[in-house]
Amino acid sequence: MIELLEGFVTELRQAGLPVSLTETVDAAGALHHIPFEDREAFKYALGATLVKNQAHWKAFETVFEVFFARTGHRVGSDGQETDDLAAAAQARARARIAGMQEEAVGGGGEPMTPEEIAAMLRRALMGGDEEWTRALAQIAVSRFAGMEPGRPVGGVYYLYRTLRNLNLDALLEEMIAAEEEQAPGGLTPLERRLVHDELAQRIDALRKEIEAEIRRRLVADRGSEALARSLRKPLPEEIDFMHANRDELAQLRRAIQPLSRKLAVRLARRRRHLRRGALDFRSTIRHSLSYGGVPAEPRFRKPRPNKPEIVVLADISGSVASFARFTLHLVYALNGQFSRIRSFVFVDGVDEVTHLLEGSDDIGEAVHRVNTEADVVWVDGHSDYGHVFEAFYERWGQEMTAKTSVIILGDARNNYHASNAWVLKELRKHVRHLYWLDPEPRTYWDTGDSIVGAYANHCDGVFECRNMRQLERFVDYLA
Repeated sequence: MIELLEGFVTELRQAGLPVSLTETVDAAGALHHIPFEDREAFKYALGATLVKNQAHWKAFETVFEVFFARTGHRVGSDGQETDDLAAAAQARARARIAGMQEEAVGGGGEPMTPEEIAAMLRRALMGGDEEWTRALAQIAVSRFAGMEPGRPVGGVYYLYRTLRNLNLDALLEEMIAAEEEQAPGGLTPLERRLVHDELAQRIDALRKEIEAEIRRRLVADRGSEALARSLRKPLPEEIDFMHANRDELAQLRRAIQPLSRKLAVRLARRRRHLRRGALDFRSTIRHSLSYGGVPAEPRFRKPRPNKPEIVVLADISGSVASFARFTLHLVYALNGQFSRIRSFVFVDGVDEVTHLLEGSDDIGEAVHRVNTEADVVWVDGHSDYGHVFEAFYERWGQEMTAKTSVIILGDARNNYHASNAWVLKELRKHVRHLYWLDPEPRTYWDTGDSIVGAYANHCDGVFECRNMRQLERFVDYLA
């Protein structure tokens, strides 16, 4: 068992999940208190001790299913199937499969049709027969997946082909209709909802059985290591902003809110802890008279805590389109955590969009209004950081104060225009902090038309910000 657990932890670490030695020891201890023949209990015992972040759960499930694909549905203390329970279950499944095939083909030697498989599935699911459902899942994969040994196709493709032929949505409606026919007087709305939820849960279990069967066959064909590499995906905090797809951007948006709250809480905590202001020399001397002129108790001025003003300038040009969508969501989230934040977007022109983000309760609507109403094109709609900074300084520079922290988000690719770096130099004299977040890898900086180095000389910090992990590091630094 220890060797099995060590191998599983190694797979988790290769997938990017942080698993410490202490957590591995906790997992080993937890496994002593669960029945090894219960695969679900085995899985959740490992998850409860090894997974610290809810966003990592899907990656954990994928590693678990692939790693234990060879062990079937029950795991023994030595990492293999328990002989008695597993052998009996497999024998019953094989016998039932053979019986169903013989019944379906009627001696003609033809495979079952999709209609025949659907009818058997309907009977199995309505009866809640897990063993029969598992056997039918194996038949469905054999019949519809079209798996070919050695073919470099992912499990998602085989799953799609299988589910498309089964049409589980239509199957669910048929089962609900059958339940209504059997009920005297029909089903009440509550009863229909309960029946729907129960049958939907059974269909979801069937879908998981099909996925598990496909994984087992892929492992048998390619090996667990090769399959694990093909299924391995970056964790949500490691998804590159610049290349994120729609689903990944949705994950990032869900992670923005807690990150913005974390920044606001840390800044508030810092303000609360700064209870002592600068030394009050006159008061110290006056109070020293009671000690014979010895300043034994220094006196300090009462601090005047003020909430920081944050100004965000975000590049929304085509070269950073994916990053721009993310930054707009970030700015929108920050608006909900800070009482004073001003938002600007630019391409080769710059415009303030604070009112657009504050005046909408729907982030989708807010982003759409920014993209359609913001006046960010000056000449041809190609990035011109030099002109943007000069225009920003001329129009809003006098409003930047010692309370203001400016955060610039962009790749600093200036299309070979003048940098006007002197603007940032002058701006830095008036503001509290000036930071730059660049979504490109550091190795790409100052290559081609990138001039981030010219601007870095006048910033308090320039940070590579390609994913949530790097953004969180910046938040930790800022707070």
